[in-house]
Amino acid sequence: MKRKHLNTAELLSFGALVLWGILLLSARLYWMGNKPPNFSNSDNPAADSPHLLTRTLTFFYLPAANAWLLLCPGKLSFDWSMDAVPLIKSLADWRNLHTGAFYSGLFVLALFGLRGPKYNIKESNGKAHVVNGKSNGYHAPDTNHNINSAEGPPNVIMNGSTGLHHCPRRTSLPSTENIVIFSIAIISLSFLPATNLFFYVGFVIAERVLYIPSIGFCLLVAAGARTLYIKLRTKGSKVLIICLCSTLVLLNGLRTVQRNRDWSSEESLYRSGISVNPAKAWGNLGNVLKNQGKIVEAERAYRNALHYRGNMADMLYNLGLLLQENERFNEALHYYKLAIASRPTLASAYLNTGIILMNQGNQEEAKLTFLTCAEIPDENLKDPHAHKSSVTSCLYNLGKLLHEQGQQEEALSVYKEAVQKMPRQFAPHSLFNMMGEAYMRLNRLEEAGHWYRESLRAKPDHIPAHLTYGKLLSITGQKAEAEKYYLRAIQLDPTKGNCYMHYGQFLLEQSRLTEAAEMAERAAQLDNSEFDVVFSAAHMLRQANLNEAAERQYEHAAGLRPDYPAALMNLGAMLHLNGKLAEAEANYLRALQLKPDDVITQSNLRKLWNIMDKQGLRTRQTNGI
Repeated sequence: MKRKHLNTAELLSFGALVLWGILLLSARLYWMGNKPPNFSNSDNPAADSPHLLTRTLTFFYLPAANAWLLLCPGKLSFDWSMDAVPLIKSLADWRNLHTGAFYSGLFVLALFGLRGPKYNIKESNGKAHVVNGKSNGYHAPDTNHNINSAEGPPNVIMNGSTGLHHCPRRTSLPSTENIVIFSIAIISLSFLPATNLFFYVGFVIAERVLYIPSIGFCLLVAAGARTLYIKLRTKGSKVLIICLCSTLVLLNGLRTVQRNRDWSSEESLYRSGISVNPAKAWGNLGNVLKNQGKIVEAERAYRNALHYRGNMADMLYNLGLLLQENERFNEALHYYKLAIASRPTLASAYLNTGIILMNQGNQEEAKLTFLTCAEIPDENLKDPHAHKSSVTSCLYNLGKLLHEQGQQEEALSVYKEAVQKMPRQFAPHSLFNMMGEAYMRLNRLEEAGHWYRESLRAKPDHIPAHLTYGKLLSITGQKAEAEKYYLRAIQLDPTKGNCYMHYGQFLLEQSRLTEAAEMAERAAQLDNSEFDVVFSAAHMLRQANLNEAAERQYEHAAGLRPDYPAALMNLGAMLHLNGKLAEAEANYLRALQLKPDDVITQSNLRKLWNIMDKQGLRTRQTNGI
């Protein structure tokens, strides 16, 4: 007899699943501080739309689009944000038909499942039988009668033998209606958090959220195929159903193999997404190509991404970073400023902008950039941890800039602010070391020692802290202890010329001239492209009275910075001492062209001319010297 009532058991199960889902969502919301997550407008453009109609139509369409991916996974992508799914802005958009068809089908399936089973289908020895309806063979005995009673049915002869009829083994299967309602529950409840119903999510379509719904979808397909197989009468029709199901499995298997190849590497994955989300795919591909050292291809990929979406702050920043690393500083500045204009809270763009300006000598603009970065509010940030690290780095560089300008008190104030704001993951050793240097400049040696030790505690192999702490120990008279730190710095990196240079200066102060000269030569040899190291090495060699070696290093330093007056003046002085008067005169005059009011160079040149006059070597007189 047909059942007219709704399937109460399934409704109760469905309600229990809903309640459990609500509890999980509530717990998740509590862990997020009772605040919905924050995402950029490009992650979920519909959520950022000011129009209710656009938001409503788009959000209703997205489940239908996800259902289509389950039904026909022909076009897949690692990312569906930005413009991958254009917003539905009017009722005239033809995609609303998809939305209507999807919800109509879902409603019909739900009604079918909730009406309860019409037939109770059982399976016996691989054959289907129907109880309380017409069967295709075996009739179940009436279980209300005792089989041994006089009123029971007669014995049945089976296979030529007599006796009672033995009921074949039966395995009860769930009804099609139960499978349908169970499948819909799996699909809908597991997908519910992604519908933007409770809060906006940070994606448009995310294929990963279809993993669990796909279980329900597969059950629906299997239930439909089983129902068709049972209802079809002819053998050919049943074979057709089997062939269609096999073809479906084969096609989806081939698509899985193909998609696995897309996921075999980052490069192939991002290339596969270009047709769906070109802006994001080209941008991520640029990152991969950059890491592979393919700079030209990476730049082209970044520019392709910006061609599709020119206001992507991350992409503008990445292109600026690539240009900066390749010493195209003015172009890098341009893209950093565009990134800041697109996202005024992008602290890393401020940081790199300030560093370039500082290196270009634009100190005031660099200061302003660092200060602006430090004042960005810690709210509605895409990556709070990275933001705090960049703000701390901006304060560090601002303090370093003030330190180099002799404003030690101001530098310390900035460093202390950086210590307060730095996140846990920030490596503070350089910051602590610079605080030590600022205190040392103020002759507050005890506090300087404290921060040098803090730097070494944060990073025991931090070479600059070894060198600065060694210098402090030397000043306070702890010579043996100081030398240990210098030697430890050299041991940490024997290829770093700067370590030999600092140790050489320490030896020079101890009047260990031969050892100091050896360290100077070693430093200049290792860091022969570093002007400061070569120039300091030449100075140390001069103080060790090794004039020929000092001349060679001063000449090298002048070659590294041919427009630096001090290098030319010192080279002239060494040539002067070594009796190379004409060459000395040429370098003095070149230095005066660059810095006409340098008193030391003028004095040295007069002394040189006196010698040349006495030897009859001077052929011209320069006015004003």
